Amino acid sequence: MKKALITGVTGQDGSYLAELLLAKGYEVYGVVRRSSSFNTERLESIYQDPHVSDYKLRLVYGDLEDGASIANLVKKVKPDEIYNLAAQSHVRVSFDVPEYTVSTVAMGTLRLLEAMRELDVKCKLYQASSSEMFGSSAPPQNEHTPFQPRSPYACAKVFAHQLCQNYRDAYGLFIACGILFNHESPRRGIPFVTRKITRTAARIKHGLDKKLFLGNLDAKRDWGFAGDYVEAMWLMLQQEKPDDYVIATGESYSVRDCLDVAFGTLGLDWKNYVELDPRYLRPTEVDHLRGDASKAREKLGWKPKVTFKQLIEQMVRADEEDVRSALAGRPPQN
Repeated sequence: MKKALITGVTGQDGSYLAELLLAKGYEVYGVVRRSSSFNTERLESIYQDPHVSDYKLRLVYGDLEDGASIANLVKKVKPDEIYNLAAQSHVRVSFDVPEYTVSTVAMGTLRLLEAMRELDVKCKLYQASSSEMFGSSAPPQNEHTPFQPRSPYACAKVFAHQLCQNYRDAYGLFIACGILFNHESPRRGIPFVTRKITRTAARIKHGLDKKLFLGNLDAKRDWGFAGDYVEAMWLMLQQEKPDDYVIATGESYSVRDCLDVAFGTLGLDWKNYVELDPRYLRPTEVDHLRGDASKAREKLGWKPKVTFKQLIEQMVRADEEDVRSALAGRPPQN
């Protein structure tokens, strides 16, 4: 039985990845930060009581800001695979908390790499790189496109990405970097624009909200389904040699397009409800991201299964069901 260690297991990607690995027979160790409240809602469908005999999802305390805790986990678990997904990943928020963002994204990755190197643990590492690293580079972006980061988050991701490349070359570590373009799902955090749109559209439909406040409506992104993208993460670590891969759909849509689909699914015209709020504008904007995942298709055999329209409709329906549950006094489903 293979063992996997996932940082950021309580996030969108972490929960989908944990499901995938458990289905493949892995023993999964998910790193969670100590908190006075539970933050494991996304894991409820796969959560196991530690006392059951086939206990395979083990939640362990740790924090990428605490190098000792990460080193202790790597030493104790001795994982076959590590998936480094933890981060302060909201781009706009990274302008407000740049030091914390850099500490979790950049220095957190360094602490993990040092734990692997010093303990000489023979495992494979997946590093969650980001399309935000491309910044103002013209689309389509692939593995050879120069990085031109436009936010503290993107700068930190570039540092972490290049650090992983350096440790791979210098110490012979198996490190694969996935440069994932935007990927969404009903489990996406509410502050992120796609989920903000689908959730508010559902609330407006049922009379709980009247307005949706957004920033740049013209920004274009390559949006895919997170469930498809975690499969690519796993595939990268099944290769004989480590490498870096762009993961994307190859199609881009604007925030306006997202509004069209989300509100249209509910029979609404978004123009009657959306207002601009300058607080949501970035000091430096990324206008257009569209990925070229040819390498992943050829070497990993990976391609997305869910289209943009299907994705947004799925998110709207899930959020509408949550609204109905809330109105009926039932707990949310996502």
